Amino acid sequence: MLTREQAWEIVCEHIQSDGLRKHALAVEACVVAYARKLGEDEHKWSVTALLHDFDWEIHPQAPDHPMKGEPILAARGVDEEIRRAILSHANYSGVPRVSQLEKVLYACDELAGFITAISYVKPNRSVFEVDAASVKKKMKDKAFARSVNRQDIIEGAQELGVPLEEHADFCVKAMQARADELGLRGTAPKPSA
Repeated sequence: MLTREQAWEIVCEHIQSDGLRKHALAVEACVVAYARKLGEDEHKWSVTALLHDFDWEIHPQAPDHPMKGEPILAARGVDEEIRRAILSHANYSGVPRVSQLEKVLYACDELAGFITAISYVKPNRSVFEVDAASVKKKMKDKAFARSVNRQDIIEGAQELGVPLEEHADFCVKAMQARADELGLRGTAPKPSA
């Protein structure tokens, strides 16, 4: 299996956008937190989350992403289970989400992007100003972060069997734990330990 460092090298080779790289890290933060909670393989889940959008800049249109990226990952020796999870995160791929990894990746993808967007509009531009209530409130504002698919966020929580507020709270906390790496500390002071 690829190491996390090898997965990150693939991401950096194919993604030039700092924002998209940080998105991969944000999704990883959420997915790995779930792996830890569920007693799953944190390494495998980390690699999957990092790679889920690696081909977005070269295949920015559906259905090219992630279908045309999958053979690239196969040629790099990426495990079939990881490639299947990446394919399943696109509803139009025809690959049903069956495993916990597939469901968690789907549930965390759009939500991580949405939490990032909310962080940027807070007074201190910080993820520490985001909570489940602010996620719920912003979900109702259709003009905010229009590119984020709210239905995917709702369905993701449903597929996990977790109430949306609980899922949002879990992901916010996972991203807060890696706020510096995600560039989401903003001007908020570090919380005391």
